Amino acid sequence: MAHQAHAYHMVESSPWPLTGAIAALLTTSGLAMWFHFNSMMLMNIGLTLTLMTMYQWWRDVIREGTFQGHHTPPVQKGLRYGMILFITSEVFFFVGFFWAFYHSSLAPSPELGGCWPPAGILALDPFGVPLLNTAVLLASGVTVTWAHHSIMENERKQAIHSLTLTILLGFYFTLLQAMEYYEAPFTIADGVYGSTFFVATGFHGLHVIIGSTFLSVCLLRQIRYHFTSEHHFGFEAAAWYWHFVDVVWLFLYISIYWWGS
Repeated sequence: MAHQAHAYHMVESSPWPLTGAIAALLTTSGLAMWFHFNSMMLMNIGLTLTLMTMYQWWRDVIREGTFQGHHTPPVQKGLRYGMILFITSEVFFFVGFFWAFYHSSLAPSPELGGCWPPAGILALDPFGVPLLNTAVLLASGVTVTWAHHSIMENERKQAIHSLTLTILLGFYFTLLQAMEYYEAPFTIADGVYGSTFFVATGFHGLHVIIGSTFLSVCLLRQIRYHFTSEHHFGFEAAAWYWHFVDVVWLFLYISIYWWGS
C-alpha cells in the first residue's frame, strides 16, 4: 500500500463473486430438482462449488487483512458497520418467525380448536432438554467473552482454551437439538404449530452451526498467530454473531418452549 495516498482498500478483481452467484443458482435449482424429480446431482454440484468459493474467498480476505495490511483502521470501521447491518438484517429475519408464531398463538382460530397449543399437539417439556440447551448457550456466551478478553490481554493459551470450549458447547447444543427433533411427538407437517416451531428453531439451529464454524476458523487463526490485541476484528465479528444467536435463543425459549407450551 506504499504507493497509495489514502488508507482505504481498493479491492482487486476477483472471480469469487461470479463463482458464488453460479453456486447459488445451481444450489437453488438443484433443490427444486430434488423436490420434484428426486435427483440430488445438481444440488450437490452447487453445494460443492459454494464450499469451494467460501474457502477461497475468505482465504483471500484473511491474506488481505493479516499479511498485506489492507485492513487499516478506516477499513475496519467499514467492516464493523457492515457486520452491524448484517446482524440487524438477521434480527428482522427472526422477527418474521416470531410474528407468525404470535399471530397464531395469541388468538387461536376455531380451526386450531380455539387453544394453543392446538388440539391434538403434545408440546415439549420446557424444563427438559430446552432448559439444558439454554444453559449450554449461556455458558458459551461466557466462554466467548473470556476468549475476547484473553485476546485483548495477549493471553494466547487462555484464548485458545476458551475458544475451544465455546466451539464444543456450540456443537453440543446442535447434538441436543438434533436429538430433540428426532424424539419430538409432532412434525413440521402438524399445522401452524409444527411449522412455526420447526422453522424458527431450525433456522436458529442453522445459525448455531454457522456460528460454530465461524468460531472454528477463528480458533485456527488464533493458533496461527493471526490475531493481536489491537487487530482481531475477525474474532470480534464472530463473537458479536454468537451473542446474537444467544439472545435469539432466549426469546425462542421464553416464547415458543415456555409460554407457547
